[in-house]
Amino acid sequence: MRFPPRITRIGGAAALLSALLVGGTVSAGPATAAATAVGSICYSDLPSQAYTTLRLIEQGGPFPYSQDGSVFQNREGLLPRQSTGYYHEYTVKTPGSSTRGARRIVTGQQYEEDYYTADHYASFDLIDYDC
Repeated sequence: MRFPPRITRIGGAAALLSALLVGGTVSAGPATAAATAVGSICYSDLPSQAYTTLRLIEQGGPFPYSQDGSVFQNREGLLPRQSTGYYHEYTVKTPGSSTRGARRIVTGQQYEEDYYTADHYASFDLIDYDC
């Protein structure tokens, strides 16, 4: 499986602004959902299993699930609108779960453009690496 390269760092504040504003102006429809549905979470507040997933992403694997690294379609329209192939998803293990569970990291192509969802894509938080 081929994993997308990360784009070089453009600065923490610029990356956050870019991740939240990509897709043009805010209007009724999916762009509004993207502007209001993405929160933020401090890196230090992630569950410990998310750190393992993020390390594997940086290393390029190997990943525990065959679906890890697959294209995330953003069908919910909660993330900023991008072309197909821009986002990829990875499993964050859930202790005690016999399945993949509901937790995921979804990566964009910008440096540190990583989103965490604990509820299987019902909501997303952009990971803030500076807190």
